[in-house]
Amino acid sequence: MLQVEGLQAGYGRVRVLFGIDLAVAEGEVATLLGRNGMGKTTTMRAITGLTPPSGGQIAFRGHALERRPPHAIGRLGIAMAPEGRQVFPTLTVRENLVATAANRLGRASPWTLERIYRLFPRLQERQRQSAASLSGGEQQMLAIGRALMTNPALLLLDEATEGLAPLIRQEIYACIRSLKAEGQAILMVDKHIAELLPVADRHTIIEKGRTVWSGSSAAFRAAPELVARHLGV
Repeated sequence: MLQVEGLQAGYGRVRVLFGIDLAVAEGEVATLLGRNGMGKTTTMRAITGLTPPSGGQIAFRGHALERRPPHAIGRLGIAMAPEGRQVFPTLTVRENLVATAANRLGRASPWTLERIYRLFPRLQERQRQSAASLSGGEQQMLAIGRALMTNPALLLLDEATEGLAPLIRQEIYACIRSLKAEGQAILMVDKHIAELLPVADRHTIIEKGRTVWSGSSAAFRAAPELVARHLGV
C-alpha cells in the first residue's frame, strides 16, 4: 500500500531526514519507532505532504506522492491524527467530526457519526461541547474520529497516546485493535513498546533521520538489544 524509499526532508536549510525506508501493506498495522528528535513526525509530515520531501520516493497504491499537495494526498486516501491532536478548539465535537467528512473511496460501510460514537461513546456524550473543553484523552479520541470520518485507506497516528493516563491509553489501544480487526491499515508513532508489539505487524526504527532496523513483532522480541540501542533514554 505505502512504500517509502530513501526519503529526505527538512525545514529550510536544516535537513532532518537522510534516508527513510518503510512500508505498510493493506490491512497492516505498522509502527515508526525512535528516540525523540530522530525524525518520526517529519516522516509523517512528509508522507502527508505537510513537509515536502527533498529527495527519495513515496508511493501510495501506485501513486507518487512526493510532489502532491496535502489536500491531494488526503483525497487519495491518507488521513492523519497529528501529534498534539490539533482539533478545532472553537468548534463542537460534532462540528469537528463532520467538517471534513467524505467517502471518496466509495466504501460500502463508511465511517459516520453513529459509527464514531459507537467507537468512542464519550464523544457522543460531549457532541455539543466545544473541543477546547475536552480532556486531553477526549481530544485524542476526537482527532482519531475526525481522521476516520474521511474514510481513509491508510490512517496515520502520530503519538496517539502521548501524555495520556493509563486507562485512557488502553481505550486508544482498544480502538486500534478494533480498527485492525476491520482491516484498517495504520502507521503509528508511539513509545509504549509492550502495548505496540501485540497489535502491530511490522516495525521500523529510525535514528538521526535514517532507517536502522525493520522487521516483525516476532523479530523485535527476538532482538531485545534494540530497545537499549535505539529506543532507550
